Amino acid sequence: MSAKAHALLAAAAMTLTLAARADSLPVPADAPPSFKAECGGCHLPFPPALLTAPDWKRVMAGLDKHYGDNAGLDGKTRRELEDFLVRHAGGSRMAGAGDPPRLTRTEWFLREHRKVPEATWRDAKVKSAANCTACHTRAEQGSYREREIVLPRSK
Repeated sequence: MSAKAHALLAAAAMTLTLAARADSLPVPADAPPSFKAECGGCHLPFPPALLTAPDWKRVMAGLDKHYGDNAGLDGKTRRELEDFLVRHAGGSRMAGAGDPPRLTRTEWFLREHRKVPEATWRDAKVKSAANCTACHTRAEQGSYREREIVLPRSK
C-alpha cells in the first residue's frame, strides 16, 4: 500500500472514531459521588470531555458566579471535582468560548447542532442549549445518538 493510501486510510479511520465517540460521551466510571450530587443537582452532570482542562479550571475557579448562580463548594470538594474534570477533559477542539467557558460554544457543539432550528432553542421545554436532556433522550446515560433525539413540539 502506498504512503498516500495509508495516510488516507488512517484519516478515514480517525474520522469514524471521532464520529462514534461523539455519539457516546459517558461520565467516566471514576467520577466521585460529589460529581452527580453537586453538578447534577442543577443540571445534567456534563461529561468532562466536553471542555478542555484549562476551561474546566476556569469554570471551577468561578463557582461563586457559575453562569449566574452561586455554586460555591468547600475546598476539598472543589479540588476533588476539578481534579476529576481535568483528568478526563477533552482536546483542543472542545475549547469553550466565553467567560466562563461554555460547552455550547465549542467548535464541536456548534458543528453538531448547526441544523437545529433557532425556534427549538427558544422552546419552553428546552430553555437553553445546555439542556441536553430536552432533546437527547438518553443523555443521562451518556448516549447522544441521532436516532435517540426527540425535538420538543411547541404548541
